[in-house]
This record gives sequence, structure tokens and C-alpha cells, in this order.
Amino acid sequence: MNKILAAMGIVLMPVAGLALSSFIPAKSVMANAVEIKVLSADVLTPVLKSLVSEFEHTTNHKVTLVLATTGVVSDRVQSGEVADVAIMQRPALGKLAEQGRIVAASMTDLGRSSVAVGVRAGAPKPDLTSVEAFKRALLAAKLIGYMDPGRGGGSGVYFAKLVERLGLADQLKPKTRYPQPGHSAADLIAEGEIDFGIAQPMEILARPGIELVGSLPPELQNFGLFVFSAGILQNAREPEAARALIQFFSGAVAAAAIKAKGMDPG
Repeated sequence: MNKILAAMGIVLMPVAGLALSSFIPAKSVMANAVEIKVLSADVLTPVLKSLVSEFEHTTNHKVTLVLATTGVVSDRVQSGEVADVAIMQRPALGKLAEQGRIVAASMTDLGRSSVAVGVRAGAPKPDLTSVEAFKRALLAAKLIGYMDPGRGGGSGVYFAKLVERLGLADQLKPKTRYPQPGHSAADLIAEGEIDFGIAQPMEILARPGIELVGSLPPELQNFGLFVFSAGILQNAREPEAARALIQFFSGAVAAAAIKAKGMDPG
């Protein structure tokens, strides 16, 4: 065979351990690898880190995750920060698309969440069976905690408005605690600082030492608000790789991981 190829002017260089069927060497694949910058709501940290690792292993692309509250991520995109993908609550992402910051056609829903309650392992659990029962639990608690709405955390902003709607703002203000920057309501629960905390299920399930009591009564939920979506930024440097990442995040492998972390996929 080598003589025939030589006659045709083709020379095969022997490479140890490389089969002749390997038409594309690893270096060629690596040459196409790029870095994808993702700005994401930090509530998705538990699921994103495992998915990013698998995506990098499969594609050789490098993913840089920048995690913050939805409000902070939105501000960074609005300021013109260069990135490839943004992941946050769909209403906020939609506003960025209207402003021309996100490619509207690229917006893809990844999962749906709820607002839930967690307690320290073994602690008494508040009654979530009805709106009135939950109101009684709030009033009976010595201390409660949730994300500071002033920092733009989705569940914190929502729950602060919910407390006002329930007419409990004045009663709950003196016994409400917010986590320090860089921490979550789950940290307050685990440290035993509060009777119970309000967060999203994935935050509670990801923290050892605390238990998920359940979601707030359906009448107190806004499921449309907590749909998390991904979109490509208009100033993306790697739009094709960004598209591949979003496709992976919305695929079957990701759906299983999202469900395991306390969200409903899609």
C-alpha cells in the first residue's frame, strides 16, 4: 500500500498509537477550541458547574462562568460588557433583547423554578398547606431570611413584594435577615441564624445541613417569573460556540441534571 501511495506522491508518516482511520488529529480539534464567557444568575450555580464541566470535556471549549444576581447580570449586559451568553430569568432577558443587547432569536428556556422554604436539618417546619397557614408561620417566627431585594436577587425581590401584598411588611421588617454579599439565604439557614429561609429549591438542596420544606402555596407563586433562559449577546465574540453551549444546556443530558437539582427542565 505504501508503494502505491508513494507512486501517487503521498507519504504516510508513522505516528505511534494513531490509527489510519484517525483523519483529524487531536491538535486540529484543539485548534478550533475557544473560550466562551457566560454571565449567569448565581441561583443556577449548582447545576451549571457540573454541566459546564461536561461540555468542556466533550467539546474542548473553555467556559468562563461569571455568577451574580439576576439584577447584577442584567446591569452588566446593559453596560456593554463583552460576553457570549447570558442566563437569567426570562422576563429580564426579554427586556435586554428589546434593548438590542441579546439576540432575541437565540433565547432558549432552560428550566422553571419556584419560591420555596428551607429549615436547618431537624428544625421545626413551617406550615405551607395554605396561604393563611404560611402567614401564621411568618408571624410566629422569631427570625426569617431571604436574599436582599436591594441586591437584585430574584427570590428576594419577589418575596419582598409578596410580603407587602400580604400586608405583613411592617410586622416582618424587624425580624428579617439578609445574607452577606456573596452568600445566600441557604447559608443563613445552615448557620442557624433564622427559623426558616425563603429561597429557590436548587439553592436549598445544594447546601448540606438544611432541608427543603416545600414550595410556597400555589396562590403565592409566580411560575412565569422564575423561568430561566439563555441568550446570545449581540457583542458575542464566539456566537457559534455560544449557540452550541445553549443547545447543550437545553438538551436531554442537561434536563436530567436540572431536574435533579430541583427545577423543572425546559
